[in-house]
Amino acid sequence: MAEPAGVKFSSALISVALTLIIWFVIPVPEGVDPKAWHLLALFVGTIAAIIGKAMPIGAIAIVAIMLVAITGVTSPKPGDALKDALSGFSNSLIWLIGIAIMISRGLSKSGLGSRIAYWFISIFGKKTLGIGYALAASETLIAPVTPSNTARGGGIIHPIMRPIAAGFGSDPEQGTEKKMGRFLALVNYNTNPITSAMFITATAPNPLVVKLISDATGAGISITWGQWALAALVPGIIALILMPLVVYYMCPPELKETPEAPKFAREKLAEMGPLNRSEMIMISVFALLLVLWAGIPAMIFGKEYALDATTVAFLGLSILLVTNVLTWNDVLTEKGAWDTIVWFAALVMMASFLGKLGLIQWFSEQIQGGIESTGVGWVGATLLLVGVYFYAHYFFASTTAHITAMFGAFFTAGIALGAPPMYLALLMAGASSLMMSLTHYGTGTAPIIFASGYVTLKEWWQVGFVVSVVNLTIWAVIGGLWWKVLGYW
Repeated sequence: MAEPAGVKFSSALISVALTLIIWFVIPVPEGVDPKAWHLLALFVGTIAAIIGKAMPIGAIAIVAIMLVAITGVTSPKPGDALKDALSGFSNSLIWLIGIAIMISRGLSKSGLGSRIAYWFISIFGKKTLGIGYALAASETLIAPVTPSNTARGGGIIHPIMRPIAAGFGSDPEQGTEKKMGRFLALVNYNTNPITSAMFITATAPNPLVVKLISDATGAGISITWGQWALAALVPGIIALILMPLVVYYMCPPELKETPEAPKFAREKLAEMGPLNRSEMIMISVFALLLVLWAGIPAMIFGKEYALDATTVAFLGLSILLVTNVLTWNDVLTEKGAWDTIVWFAALVMMASFLGKLGLIQWFSEQIQGGIESTGVGWVGATLLLVGVYFYAHYFFASTTAHITAMFGAFFTAGIALGAPPMYLALLMAGASSLMMSLTHYGTGTAPIIFASGYVTLKEWWQVGFVVSVVNLTIWAVIGGLWWKVLGYW
């Protein structure tokens, strides 16, 4: 019998089996609240369903919310259980990402995203390496208002990269991918994890990281948009400078000089014509969002003029709606935004109650005990924790599932082992995006670019591993020194 559309029975059965085994078969460990253990069973089943793609992630989230409400694992009172199950929707960070995704629709609708990329190529495109840097610069510029890293790297930059490669005779179907396309595809992809690590609003799971850090420190560390961006500025720029050089060394393009690329880009810009009204409004809104997210009015006029990041996102979206750059129908049809709000709410809710019920603390104590037995100091413990957390991404096809499953416990264990909380927070926050570089399934952008055929599986994994080591080292060492200068730890 055929499976119903949208349901993968094999993955669903594994998810249900794991839930039942943890709930009914494995004894509740000493010192663990039975309700926390039962919530863990639902949580593990949910993560397994997400990894196995049993259903679309939004549908899985709805089922998870329903199960939390029905089982009452967060509260003995049915009414309170439902309130708990829906509590994730009151989290402002969830709405920040959802609204920012809606705003980013204006980049593609207005054509501004493509214009920015072609403009960079017209300036830096005389060499293949220069084209790589132009693609990286383009993605970095639009990253703060493009929370879907898949839409940014796979939907905006990749469709620009491909015709450039094809224009110079680099086509995998003709066996000429090494001419230029292989290099550009690898730069196109490996830019994505770096830009995702640079801004809270550059990829959907980043606000989840902020929430988990706040929960683990009892709101002692509440990272703002401006703090994150400033902290990632130096390691991010250095990583963006080095990454194309690493790729160039490992997979050098056969065609190194591209004098026709700027002409190609200028022709595309000429076809687009002058900036249209929608693009000019998008630029103004983009600038306004960056100024307000960075907290510049508060710096100048005082803290009473500070605006919450989510409030700022609502302001930006409202301007685009009032000026008709986006219509309400555009907002309604932005399925990715609504999907993100739903699954994010479910995962944040479950992760929060695992912490409130004490399970994260218990699990972190187990990790802490294991590392303490090795006798390493906080530096060694941090490297070990972050390394295991980072390279465990080989087993995940979703950064959201990975972060939800592991971040809270590893971060809490690191603090207990003596790591400076802000240093560990920023390092693990960066690692949560940088780990995307490892595989051809590490995030939604990966299969889009890999499917274009420019890069073999072996090349992808080899480059991804080397780039991951470089990026992680930059964040741990140079980032750590920069955060020390900033007084963050």
